[in-house]
Amino acid sequence: MTPSTLNTLANKIEVSVKSQFVTQIIDNNKPLFVFSYTITINNQSEQAVKLMSRYWLITDGEGEEVEVSGDGVIGEQPLIAAGASYQYSSGCHLSTPFGTMQGYYMMQTANNQSIKVTIPLFQLAQPYCVN
Repeated sequence: MTPSTLNTLANKIEVSVKSQFVTQIIDNNKPLFVFSYTITINNQSEQAVKLMSRYWLITDGEGEEVEVSGDGVIGEQPLIAAGASYQYSSGCHLSTPFGTMQGYYMMQTANNQSIKVTIPLFQLAQPYCVN
């Protein structure tokens, strides 16, 4: 496959995210804000792809960044058929009540070509309420 064909394929794989505040806990006298997120990957291409690895850039409300990478997601390297979707949920914690996550997946085609699929920037935020 040519680079432009791989680019077109990557653009046909859509990633959407829904995040939610879970709870606040105290760890070593410091607050931790726990968030969950659900990712849906829609493969709108004409070929199956395998999710090989992930990369996250997590930024808290004070601008502190943490990078996380590893094989697959939630212990799996799913094969996503053409026209199919894959969904999973995971979570993270921050030292601030808001922050962001963004990153990418490295996927592999049936003929072992690698493609990079962007995970769009999304917010993690504790809802504010008035008592």
